[in-house]
Amino acid sequence: MSYMTDNPHILTDGPLPKHAQLKEILKQLCRTELRPGDALPGERILEDTYGVSRITVRRAIGDLVAEGLLRRVRGKGTFVAPNPLVSRLHLASFSDEMNAQDVQSSSTILLSRRAPAPEEVANFFGSEAHTTHSHLRRLRLGDGQPYAIDDGWYNSVYAATLLENATYESIYRLLDTTFEVPITEAEQTVTAVAATAADAILLDIAPGTPLLHITRFSVSGEKPVEWCSSLYRTDRYHLTTRVARALET
Repeated sequence: MSYMTDNPHILTDGPLPKHAQLKEILKQLCRTELRPGDALPGERILEDTYGVSRITVRRAIGDLVAEGLLRRVRGKGTFVAPNPLVSRLHLASFSDEMNAQDVQSSSTILLSRRAPAPEEVANFFGSEAHTTHSHLRRLRLGDGQPYAIDDGWYNSVYAATLLENATYESIYRLLDTTFEVPITEAEQTVTAVAATAADAILLDIAPGTPLLHITRFSVSGEKPVEWCSSLYRTDRYHLTTRVARALET
């Protein structure tokens, strides 16, 4: 790791405290030499390289963990955190949003079945009780790291054989190209929830960690096609929107 071995620099007191100086050095290291998922040099190496105390090292690392640039894994060390996915609340699939930000998207299928939909889903689809629809639950990954859990229902009237396709890829692409019901509009509700023990295992976080819960009702023209409930890690998914003041009349 050339940044550590070729450029040793003993930190001294100055306008910035030592922990702040080290924090900036580690930021630069993450940007120039390390990639998401790479391990940060050990605390002892940082102490010896920069002539600082263990307390200084831990404070600098702690600040970067709080900012989401680093993440600690108990018993393994500190690693560069995955790049956060920034959603601008436009209509796009998870795969498209990830790929637009140069993050490799993938999915792990957690559940794939045809089953009677819950009442809320059946009401949205306009179907009678006990009508079977496609139920697909997936762990969504970016560069191999968990970002979200999608729990989606898909209307069997318009995509009866959806689950017979490659559902680990973009569902929106399948709906568009295979079933000719492209998603054209959606209504989303965003709330905050605490991670359950089961969610925490899948998302590699502690139980009780705050998550973004997004429920999406998607249509193709007038056809109700998708009902999806998603849980997102807040350190890896940011929502951004532009608002304007309404003109007074």
